[in-house]
Amino acid sequence: MSDAKNYIESVGEVTTALSRGGYLSVLIGGMALVVMGSRRVTKGFDFLISKEARSQKLLLNILYKKGLELASKTNEQGDITQTISDKKTAYSRLQIDKPASAYFINPKTGLRIDFFFGFPESIEKIKDPQKIKVCSHTFYVASKDDLIKHKKQTIKNRKLAVDQQDLEFLKKV
Repeated sequence: MSDAKNYIESVGEVTTALSRGGYLSVLIGGMALVVMGSRRVTKGFDFLISKEARSQKLLLNILYKKGLELASKTNEQGDITQTISDKKTAYSRLQIDKPASAYFINPKTGLRIDFFFGFPESIEKIKDPQKIKVCSHTFYVASKDDLIKHKKQTIKNRKLAVDQQDLEFLKKV
């Protein structure tokens, strides 16, 4: 099985488990654009999820069971350079820091999943996420309008050329 298919299966298992636990995760970012037909190359999966999920052990139980670890350090390009291998320490870190986002990576496979806890808006303001089946899993993908809103906020925050290209793609879709 290819790495891409393994990644999709792993991410699908994570989102399915979160959904069973009562947490909707909506795909945003580069992978959402790929699902919409963009030829963009992306490093991972970005999901919007409720702020409440950050304070629940369920999120970390699911992620650590899949071999993903919380990032504790990134470089200027946003690549994860250090992780927290201990789930209890990671949980404490999320409770103390209460970050707007948290990045997770499987150090063995390179799979990366980022969660945004209400950035740029709360998940409750996402209108009509689309259900899209990829392989054997159903993913919720933010609508074009919500993706445009998210991308505009991202451009303000990090000013990367790829974000402007993503915005142009979304406007053409």
